[in-house]
Amino acid sequence: MSTIRDVAKLANVSTATVSRIINNDTKYKITEATRRRVWDAVKALEYTLPAKPPKHKPDAADLPSQFKVGIVLSVTKKKYNDPYFMSILSGIEKRLQEKGSMISFIKTGAELTDRANLVATFQQPVSGMILMESLHTDLFEYVHSQCPYIVGIDTLLQNIDNVGYDHYQAALIATQHLIAQGHTRIGFIGGIDDPHNYMDSRRYQGYYIAMTAAGLPVEKKWILNCDWDEDICAEQVDAVCKSGDLPTAFFASSDLMAIVAINILFKNKLSIPQDVAVVGISDIDIARYTNPPLSTVHIPTEDIGTVAADMLLARMNGYDLPPQKILLPISLVNRNSV
Repeated sequence: MSTIRDVAKLANVSTATVSRIINNDTKYKITEATRRRVWDAVKALEYTLPAKPPKHKPDAADLPSQFKVGIVLSVTKKKYNDPYFMSILSGIEKRLQEKGSMISFIKTGAELTDRANLVATFQQPVSGMILMESLHTDLFEYVHSQCPYIVGIDTLLQNIDNVGYDHYQAALIATQHLIAQGHTRIGFIGGIDDPHNYMDSRRYQGYYIAMTAAGLPVEKKWILNCDWDEDICAEQVDAVCKSGDLPTAFFASSDLMAIVAINILFKNKLSIPQDVAVVGISDIDIARYTNPPLSTVHIPTEDIGTVAADMLLARMNGYDLPPQKILLPISLVNRNSV
C-alpha cells in the first residue's frame, strides 16, 4: 500500500506539500504545476487517505448511534433550483432526523469530478450515501471504496439499491391522456442523454409507444431535446411557435419544462389548452398554481426520499439481501392545461 512519502517522492515534493494539496489547504501558495504532479502521483500510486472507513462489513454493535449520510444531487445549474429533487431531499432529511441521523454533506456529481473536492469530501468518514444521479464508473468506484453503503434514486447503477418510479409508465399515462382528449399532433419536450438514440430515454419510450399504439405519427420537428435546461426549452418552444407549424399538444417530461412551455406559448399569444394543451410529470407544488393549473402525473417525491433513507438505514444496520429496485406508484392529476 502506498504512503504519503511515496507520493511525495514520485512528485518530487515534501510530504507537507502533499498533505496541503490533498487536504485542500489554501494557506500556502502552491503552483498549479505542483498540484498536478501531486495528483498525478496520487492516481499513479492509487494512494487513498488513511481516514477512510474500513472496507469490511462492521457488526451492528460497532456502528455509530448517529449515522452521517452524504447526498449527491442531480442538477444542471444551481444546487437547489429543482423542486423535484428538493422534495426528495426533504423526505430524506426528515426520515434521517426522525431516526437520530443527519446529512453530512450535499454535493453535485459535477462537484465530485474535481479531484481536490472529491478527496476533501471524504476526509471525514460518512456512514452511507444517497445518489440522485448515476456517477461515471471511476468516480462511483472511488466513492464506493470510501463508503460501502449507497442507495440510488433512479440511477442506472445495478449493484446498489434504487428507489424511484416507472418513467416509461409516467410518460405513457401522460401521452395517453392527451390522446384520449382527441389530440393527434403531440410534441415531446425532455432531456435525452444520447441525441442519436432517443429510445434510451424511458420517458421518450413511453411517449413513442403511446403514439404508435394509437396509430399517430411522431414528428421529428416537434421532438424538443432541451437537456433539462429551462433556457434551451424556452428557445426551442419559441422556435416552434414562430415556425407557424405547431402541435395541438405537448407532453413535457417534467413540470418545470411544462411550465416553461406554457410561459412561451402565452408570450406567443396562444391559449392553453384551446390552442395548445400541455401535460407534465412530477406534480411539483407550483403546478397547481400555474395559469391554467398544470395537468401532470403525480410522483410521490417526498416518499421516494423517505423510502431511500429507510433502505439506507436498513443497510447500515446489517440488512444484506441482494440490491433491490423499488418503484413507487404514480397517478394522473387532471387539471386545466389539457
